[in-house]
Amino acid sequence: MEISSSFPPFLTQEDYSHFFSIFTEPLIDTTTTSIPATSRSEKRRRLSEEAVFEEKPIDSSLKSTLSSIQFGEGKLAEELLDWWAMAGSDEKDIHETHDKQSSAMEDSVDHYFEGDESPKQEAPVRARSNKRARGTGSVAASIDYSGDNQAKETGVAQKRRLWVKERANDWWERCNSPDYPDEEFKRDFRMSKATFDMICQGLEPVITKKDTMLRTAIPVRQRVAVCIWRLATGEALKLVSRRFGLGISTCHKLVLEVSSVIRAVLMPKFLQWPDEARMKRIKDEFERSYGIPNVGGAMYTTHVPIIAPKDCVSAYFNKRHTEGNQKTSYSITVQGVVDDKGTFTDVCIGWPGSLPNDQVLEKSALFKRASRGLLKDVWLVGNSGYPLLDWVLVPYTHQNRTWTQHAFNETVGEVQSVAKEAFARLKARWGCLQKRAEGKLQHLPVVLGACCVLHNICEMRNEELDPALKFELFDDETVPENGVRSTSSVQSRDHFAHNLLHHGLAGTSFI
Repeated sequence: MEISSSFPPFLTQEDYSHFFSIFTEPLIDTTTTSIPATSRSEKRRRLSEEAVFEEKPIDSSLKSTLSSIQFGEGKLAEELLDWWAMAGSDEKDIHETHDKQSSAMEDSVDHYFEGDESPKQEAPVRARSNKRARGTGSVAASIDYSGDNQAKETGVAQKRRLWVKERANDWWERCNSPDYPDEEFKRDFRMSKATFDMICQGLEPVITKKDTMLRTAIPVRQRVAVCIWRLATGEALKLVSRRFGLGISTCHKLVLEVSSVIRAVLMPKFLQWPDEARMKRIKDEFERSYGIPNVGGAMYTTHVPIIAPKDCVSAYFNKRHTEGNQKTSYSITVQGVVDDKGTFTDVCIGWPGSLPNDQVLEKSALFKRASRGLLKDVWLVGNSGYPLLDWVLVPYTHQNRTWTQHAFNETVGEVQSVAKEAFARLKARWGCLQKRAEGKLQHLPVVLGACCVLHNICEMRNEELDPALKFELFDDETVPENGVRSTSSVQSRDHFAHNLLHHGLAGTSFI
């Protein structure tokens, strides 16, 4: 390699080679003795503080060469010396900057994993996470925590950012407004504002939540509204989430939580077997309307469609609905007893849809109470799907019936229609019963029980149902193989049929 002829002629080729070799040698001696430290950041900090930057002395041969330079040509040598000193200073600054940045990065990682305050300089991984959060439309909520060492000295607390997805709840805010029309509120929630407020007051002591450091608690009214709107419309949880500005999992949790509280708190008040005084009133009303004495209620069993379960699929297969709809159907049963006004006094929920009415009745708590003699002098009127028992009155099912028996069947059908119409209003008011239930099987009795309780509340408060929501029931009424299980009940039924026909209380539409 040759040097350009623009260099001064008084320096030889060897002098220039020796001169530039000095600049290529490292100017900083960073070798230090290792210092024990408890953490990587502390070790880095001590190394940075105790590092000694020493300028390399100028070689003696270089000094002698430069001293021999003439005064007129000394200006070039001074510029070269200044450039050499500047290069050493810049390299020293670069090392110092690198050490400071490395130390700060180590401090950030240590503080993050030790659970300390959020570092001033975030790691690259954290920065990428924040960029993704901003891309999904997230907003930051500031939470105060104790600051780091500098914050403790200054008394200013650092703030950790909590990322929460921003959701609009304009629809619920309009519904919750005092100016919202009661007609529209009733259309959305199947009840008036007064009834909704009464339910909220009854549930408030149990479902009220406190605010935490992470988020503000969901108000009681919004919690109840999420559950009731979901039961009333049967809409998917995704739509419920959009309407109320909450997460999908939060809405699902609220439906189960509020339904459970309704069943635990409000069911003892609004859905109970009648006491003696109330039972007497119910008997009198039924006898005054239909002429059959000691009727304490009408009984009916309906089916609620479900998604095919993973276990025991054949047990939930509904043959009658499958044949009628030309589509494979699975269901669970809801057996209920209603009074003369159509409010439920007893419900049995959750047995597989393949069971006929008589087997569902035998598995219910009502059957066990009757077996212990707690339904003495009480008749429950059912359809032909139930057996004739000491306390269950059903129509005649054999062929070639007499006029008396036809008249009795017509009267029993009118009594039994009270229960059927109550179930029709139940399914019309709570749309979730018309669609296939998507929840787990163990959760369905809780949700369906809450629907029955809310139905009673609406019936007792005379909440009218929109005629546009009318629903036609289609259920199985298979006659049991052993339809007569009590000889005394056979005689009582014949006596009732005779009295109805001869006293002009029986129907005559069969003629």
